[in-house]
Amino acid sequence: MSESIPFHRRLQRWFIAGLLTLLPIWLTWVVVKFVFVLLSDISLPWVAPVSMRIAAWFPDEAGWASALWVQNAIASMATLLAILVVGWLTRRVVGQSLLRVFERFVARVPLAGIIYGSSRKLLDILQTKPGTTQRVVLIDFPHDQMKSIGLVTRVMREAGTGRELAAVYVPTTPNPTSGYLEVVPVEKLTPTDWTVDQAMSFIISGGATAPDTIPFSAPATPTPTPATDAH
Repeated sequence: MSESIPFHRRLQRWFIAGLLTLLPIWLTWVVVKFVFVLLSDISLPWVAPVSMRIAAWFPDEAGWASALWVQNAIASMATLLAILVVGWLTRRVVGQSLLRVFERFVARVPLAGIIYGSSRKLLDILQTKPGTTQRVVLIDFPHDQMKSIGLVTRVMREAGTGRELAAVYVPTTPNPTSGYLEVVPVEKLTPTDWTVDQAMSFIISGGATAPDTIPFSAPATPTPTPATDAH
């Protein structure tokens, strides 16, 4: 069977198979490298001089400390340790007091105050249940025959009618930090039982990581039955 396939067709199949095999590996490497470089760059300005000084003091025992990869590894671990310490402190009264002082200071800086306040509020909202609606929903976007994953950030009421409206953030694939903000009537939302983590995995993977079933149609709105006179 394979002999009847032209050689250029087989080359094409091999290329596609190799590309599909290597692409996830390459994407994983890019993401891991980006995170590693990001973490190391935060602490590298003070780790590098300390490592060089230690290597100069003990050239025989600690000469390896001057290697760039060692400095990057130490800087990454130092940044991770700092993140863990900050997380531990925020669980303590002292850390919460320091955080409030920092937030008051940032609030005095016009642009920084807006950015920090908005991002802080968004993260706080995503950790709490949005009232009567589910956090992860589907909405008709970009038109009524297509659905997009959305995260409900707030429920409001329409002026005049009192109808419930949901502010829904629609992340984009594969970068969920950018997206769209849509205001959708609550009755138009299609609720799901997904967690935020499951929704993010679905978005980042381009739909590859998904459950076998997913709701698509919004729940039917019950129609009031006319009252009948009892005789």
